Amino acid sequence: MKKKFSYQPQSAWKKLNTPALRKKAEALAERYIEFLSACKTERETVDYICRRLRQEKYDEKFSGERVFRNLRGKAVFAARRGSAPLHEGLALIAAHVDTPRLDFKQRPLVEQSDVVQAKTHYYGGIRKHQWLARHLALHGLVVRENGEKIPVSIGEKPDEPVFCIADLLPHLAQKQGNQKLNEAFEAEKLNVILAHSSSTGGGNEQQSEKNENSVKEHLLKLLHAKYGIYEEDMITAELQAVPAGPARFVGFDKALVGGYGQDDRICVFAALEALLRAKPGARNRAVIFWDKEEIGSEGATGASSRFFEYCVENLLPSVSPARRLAEVFLNSRALSADVQAALDPDFQDLHEKQNAARLGYGPCFSKFTGSRGKYGASEADAEYFAFLRGLLNAKDIPWQTAELGKVDQGGGGTVALFLAAYGMRVIDFGPPVLSMHSPCELASCADIWFAVEAYKAFFEA
Repeated sequence: MKKKFSYQPQSAWKKLNTPALRKKAEALAERYIEFLSACKTERETVDYICRRLRQEKYDEKFSGERVFRNLRGKAVFAARRGSAPLHEGLALIAAHVDTPRLDFKQRPLVEQSDVVQAKTHYYGGIRKHQWLARHLALHGLVVRENGEKIPVSIGEKPDEPVFCIADLLPHLAQKQGNQKLNEAFEAEKLNVILAHSSSTGGGNEQQSEKNENSVKEHLLKLLHAKYGIYEEDMITAELQAVPAGPARFVGFDKALVGGYGQDDRICVFAALEALLRAKPGARNRAVIFWDKEEIGSEGATGASSRFFEYCVENLLPSVSPARRLAEVFLNSRALSADVQAALDPDFQDLHEKQNAARLGYGPCFSKFTGSRGKYGASEADAEYFAFLRGLLNAKDIPWQTAELGKVDQGGGGTVALFLAAYGMRVIDFGPPVLSMHSPCELASCADIWFAVEAYKAFFEA
């Protein structure tokens, strides 16, 4: 194809130019919606990934062609061998399974004004007001002293109750309305309403005077009847409040997907699909899905841990014996699969439009992330970026580039710098998302389709 002198990104929808292709893209989006609706926590996402891997004959023994490892239900590594020796490097895609949410505190239950609430501590970057006056579901895991695990998921089915954080009525919000947004909504008031009635059904003033915790006691009895747990079990539990209800198509044309947790489960879904669809080739390929990215990638299941290193180290003896781990890393090429902020039609002034991602223009390269002078960034070299550009152009896969907002106004971090620390080539590459970090993020069905195609082309290169 003859090159034009000037460059202009092209809408990905123009590539989906037949009814058959549109139908395939919509079918993929429907499967993505099912995934997004079912996977609202990192544990649920990891469970889904492991089920899919087992269905495709991936084994936790590191001696076969297809292998995977699950770290404590919160991080997953999977690899498929190629014909080349491992020391020639991996084709690696890294994404993260965690999303912003409200975590219950260690001792969450409090009764105020005949209402039992759960105290929360928000996780990751949220805008607090977006979590008020909306239906919430409760997901998580309770572990008893004897090690028995009790999964919790309530608020998703039509016949189940939901939960809520009450908002201040406008008649009493005059003072709040004059405050700065980050001061008007207090983190300590993000309390989730769990119950209201006493064990007698209410109306017994004499009992209320004697037992000021009657509503709480009733709730604890209900929890014990349903899950067999006591209040002390909640201290060591992992319980998360997340937006209730399924993801949905958005718009008359069903061209957008709206739902919670698309940062970064859209990349998890696309990378897993690409790994399972890609044709066998010379290069060894792998995915790593980490936890804790939204809070700095710290901890045993985050990108700053040695989990990835240990997994590759376990592959070496059977694939490239007597070779050093450093050779694998230095010869590897990686994609940090994370989303980019899409140009917001109502807040275009916060973006530098020529270097902003647009919905429906394909997955997006971010040569560097970080903020305020690229601090905290991992910057890809020109040779690697050009290689990837040529790869996608040869496959006629639309792509674009972007920064997260104007200089000195935006910025953010990804897992790219943790891979760059090994000396491997890495760049951020993923679909743009509108309304990022909100309870309902928006992504284009065209971008979902071409993200899978791009990741697949990367594996097959």
